[in-house]
Amino acid sequence: MLEFFSWESIFLLAVPVLIPLLVLGPLLLSESERGHSGPLDPLSIVQSMVALSAIVYGIKHSASNGVDWMALTAFVVGMVAGWMFVHRQLRLPVPLMDLSLFRSGTFTGSVVINLMSLAFLVGFVFFTTQFLQIVLQMSPLSASLVLVPGQIMAIVAGMAVVPVAQRVQVHVLIPVLMAFAGAAFLLVASMGSSLVVLVVAFALLNIGVGAIATVSNDVILSAAPPAKAGAASAISETAYEVGVVLGTTVLGGLVTAYYRGALQLPGFLSEAQTMLASETLAGANYVAADLSGAQARELMTQAGMAFEGGISLVSWVTFGLALIAILIAWRTLRISKTPLAARN
Repeated sequence: MLEFFSWESIFLLAVPVLIPLLVLGPLLLSESERGHSGPLDPLSIVQSMVALSAIVYGIKHSASNGVDWMALTAFVVGMVAGWMFVHRQLRLPVPLMDLSLFRSGTFTGSVVINLMSLAFLVGFVFFTTQFLQIVLQMSPLSASLVLVPGQIMAIVAGMAVVPVAQRVQVHVLIPVLMAFAGAAFLLVASMGSSLVVLVVAFALLNIGVGAIATVSNDVILSAAPPAKAGAASAISETAYEVGVVLGTTVLGGLVTAYYRGALQLPGFLSEAQTMLASETLAGANYVAADLSGAQARELMTQAGMAFEGGISLVSWVTFGLALIAILIAWRTLRISKTPLAARN
């Protein structure tokens, strides 16, 4: 869609799927039992939105302008709102989010692993797609085709892990799978961000994340009491979404912060061009489009080097986080039998 149409066209991709769902869903999907569902709690919703929004804003503002009073204020507001949300959930007879499930170490560990793995994947996609299209000058279609092998590996790994989980303990299996994700970032950190390296790293990352998604979601549901399966599923989905947000803001913010700090701009740029080019890699590419051939190449060379440095930094950081995730899985997921094995 991006190859031939404007960026707004991507929102049309969901329309052919959503229209049949909206029409056939009420006819074919039976309503599940609501059990002891309580009334909607608007205050809890507002608290959770303020907490996440303020923290995300603080991270993004810190990446753009450094840690100043605006960022600190946002962090404080987010933490206070988050504390108020948790305090309210513990007091409500029917909470919006059942935090009592986190008393189980297995449940908590699985949620954390699920969140971290998605953050790793989204963070990788964040910088890889920019690098392919702007630094390597690939078209949107070509860049997307480069990532297809990794997506295929995610599907294969997600299906192939089921029989493996019948024989391997979860506290062993998930660390091994997380090691694939760690190896992907170690490869980029040590070998650079060439096209071949990114293709191989993306495949390794998807092997780990694709299989982890299958196993961790099953462990999350199995670690919760049957009566709270719906709440457990909701928390699992929330962890997925939070992981996507953190992958973009934290890992993407680190790349952006390094880019802005390391970028050495040529002296021939105007003040407006300097400001735009120093914001993001895309901004530098936009400025380069209005320059002569030699000047454009000089600007994009400097921008590409700064962005690659950011990729290297984030890859080392994420490799360290993957090691922490391996330790978390090893310590928290010690159960007698994998849920997938028990269910089969």
